[in-house]
Amino acid sequence: MNPLAKELNDEIERISPDVAALLSERGKKLYWPRGILFQSAEAREKAHRFNATLGEATEDGGPMSLGCVLDALGPISPADALRYAPASGRADLRRVWREKLVAENPTLAKRSFGTPIVTSAITHGLSIVGDLFVDPGDRLILPDKLWGNYRLTFETRLGAVVETYPTYANSRFNAQGLAEVLGSGEGKAIVLLNFPNNPTGYMPGRREVEELRDVLVAAAESGRRLVVVVDDAYFGLVFDDLALQESAFGFFANLHPRILTIKLDAATKELFVWGLRCGFLTYAPPPVENAELLLAALEKKTMGAIRGAVSSSPHISQSVVLQAMSSPEFDAQRKEKLDILRRRATRVREVVDRECYRDSWDVYPFNAGYFMCLRIKGVDAEKLRVHLLERYGVGLISLGAHDLRVAFSCLEEQDVEPLFQCVHDAIVDLKAAESAPQ
Repeated sequence: MNPLAKELNDEIERISPDVAALLSERGKKLYWPRGILFQSAEAREKAHRFNATLGEATEDGGPMSLGCVLDALGPISPADALRYAPASGRADLRRVWREKLVAENPTLAKRSFGTPIVTSAITHGLSIVGDLFVDPGDRLILPDKLWGNYRLTFETRLGAVVETYPTYANSRFNAQGLAEVLGSGEGKAIVLLNFPNNPTGYMPGRREVEELRDVLVAAAESGRRLVVVVDDAYFGLVFDDLALQESAFGFFANLHPRILTIKLDAATKELFVWGLRCGFLTYAPPPVENAELLLAALEKKTMGAIRGAVSSSPHISQSVVLQAMSSPEFDAQRKEKLDILRRRATRVREVVDRECYRDSWDVYPFNAGYFMCLRIKGVDAEKLRVHLLERYGVGLISLGAHDLRVAFSCLEEQDVEPLFQCVHDAIVDLKAAESAPQ
């Protein structure tokens, strides 16, 4: 093991033996090297005559560049677009994103948490979590309505054992289901919660989140060590005043000495910049002394994971996000788009609950995000998907034998009613075909 990795492990063990025990074998080996990047950082501060350290080409005091590239950059300077960003991300963007977290999540004002680390969006953040904390055979606990990429990231790549529980109990999030799965196994567990949920578009209320918090504390009290991952990909896209209006991260932060909490979020959906791939990973430590030193050690291991995989996230994406968030028009423009999505979600609710569709589907609870799900009655969801595509020119996503996901985020309001009428008509078609004499 590299001495720098051992040094970080010893620091984590000294401050929190429980967090040290959560690290995977790969996580224990990760470190931030004192090589080229470390020496280049020193040179930027002290090399006042010549700096020949970084693998960049310079010209006239700035990065060398092509005119045709500069033409595409618009107002973004070459230095803010073309140079390497730090492995942890632009310091100013990280600071601004942390300020955003505090402003939008009142519960966080009472919590200890680190400065967000920039990732290449949430999937990259999930991979980092896996690298640091998941060994083959470790338990990853998820609700059964889940984003399929979790399996690819943790199960296929890293050998985690995915265990699920029913997402809903009487139209509420099933905290008791999580408690039962947590109580059925041994050793550490990774608990992943995604609110608003993909694929169902559900954001629980405050009481539901408090119930989840109590379940996590009870599991820790019983001796279980937990990594609690809060996937906030659709944060802020909440269209029901009864739903929790902030992230569950603040409710799960600093809960118990045996719980490490991690928030994953991104400009991706929050700022409608999907292709920029600009995300963030934020640690909330257990309630321990010297938490800032624990956060610093975890950040160095995270930087090592980033350095060993993608080196750093794109500088130009970080610059675009920072410039947008610094604009005086940012809040108003964002609210305008959120209002559009709210109206679409309201229209979907008005249509899907109609009496004339009762024999075609049930509706899973939804109040947020991009999606909603139908539980189809009487026909196979995949057959329905194909029939919709081939006969009606309608594209939806089938999930298992019964569920159909609808992304209302990409439906204009006037398109909502005709789309669901097509789904109903297609179900009627398939039922008629199945009942027809052979």
